Amino acid sequence: MEEHIKRLLGQVVHPETGEDIITSGFVEHIGAADGKATVVLRFAKSRDPFAVKIKNQVESLLREAFPGAEVLVVVKEGGQPPRPEPKLKTATGAIAKIIAVASGKGGVGKSTVTANLAVALRNMGFRVGVLDADIYGPSQPRMFGVEGYLPDAVEEEGVDRIIPAVAGDIRLMSIGFFIKPTDALLWRGAMATNALKQLIHQTKWGTLDFLLLDLPPGTGDVHLSIINELKIDAAVIVSTPQQIAVADVLRGVEMFRNPNVQIPVAGIIENMAWFTPEELPDNRYYLFGRGGARRFAEEYGVDFLGEVPIVQSIMEGSEEGRPAAGIDPRVEKWYREIADKVVGKVMKS
Repeated sequence: MEEHIKRLLGQVVHPETGEDIITSGFVEHIGAADGKATVVLRFAKSRDPFAVKIKNQVESLLREAFPGAEVLVVVKEGGQPPRPEPKLKTATGAIAKIIAVASGKGGVGKSTVTANLAVALRNMGFRVGVLDADIYGPSQPRMFGVEGYLPDAVEEEGVDRIIPAVAGDIRLMSIGFFIKPTDALLWRGAMATNALKQLIHQTKWGTLDFLLLDLPPGTGDVHLSIINELKIDAAVIVSTPQQIAVADVLRGVEMFRNPNVQIPVAGIIENMAWFTPEELPDNRYYLFGRGGARRFAEEYGVDFLGEVPIVQSIMEGSEEGRPAAGIDPRVEKWYREIADKVVGKVMKS
C-alpha cells in the first residue's frame, strides 16, 4: 500500500518547481496500516501558496484509490527536513522526538515492546536511540546483546560525554552498563533519579529522530524526574488483555494526562494478545483474556495502536539479544504497523 501511495504522489506536480512532490522532497512521511493512509507533507516555504491545493489533490487521489480507508494528510511548512526537526541546542538538543514507553505494572513485556518498536522505527529509516530508564531492572542491554559493553567518555566543550552502545544502528544507554548483572541496586529515590539525570544529559546521543524511554513500571519518583528533565512528545502504554492489567493502565494514562504533566498519550499496545503454536499457525489461544486493552482504549478515548501475540521468536530474540522485529517478518509487520501509527501521531504534534 505504501508503494502504491508513493506512486500516486509521484503524479502530483508542484507548479513552482515543475517537479512531482516526491522528487521535490516535499513528502516527509508515508504510512499505511489498519485501513488508514497517512501522508505528511513539508514545504520549503513557510507559507507556500500551493500547499492547500496540493493537500486537496493528495486527499482526492488517496480517497479515490482507497475508497474504504481513512485518509489523513498533514501539511507542515518551513524547510524540508526528511525527518522530524531537532529541538533547541541543549544536552539533548539534536533529538527530534522523545517517546516514553510505560506500563501500569511489571511483567507485561514493556521492555520487549520498546526494543522491537525501536527496531521497527530503524527499519523505516529513522535514527533511533533507547534510554533504559528502568533503573532498578535494566534489561535493554540484554535485549540488544550488549551486556558486556563498558561505556567510554569523551570531552566536549569542557564536559564529559558518555559514549552509548550501538546495536544494529540503534544507540543505547542503560544503568546496566555500570553495574554487574548480579548487583542489587539498593538506592533511595534521590540516588536513582540523580543517576538517571546523568544518563540523560551526559550521554553523547548525537542526532536522533526518535529517543525511546523504557520507563519503570507503575508511577513514581523516576517518572516525575524524567518528565521534569525532558520534553516528552508522547507516551505509549503497554498492557496485556487481562482486566487487572487494564486497571493498572488507567493509572498510567491518568499520570500523563495530569494537568501538571500534560503529555499526549499516543495510544495503547496490547502485548501477549494471543498464542499461536508454530505447528498450528491458524490457531489462536487467548491465554490472558481477550481484547481488554482495546476495550479500555475505546472507553477512555485513547487510541489503540495494535496487538502483539505471544510468538516464540519474540521470546528467543529477547534472550539472544536480537529483537524479533529485526529477524522475523511476522513480528516486523506487527511492529511496523504500530510504529506507523506512533509516527503519524507524533508528527502531528
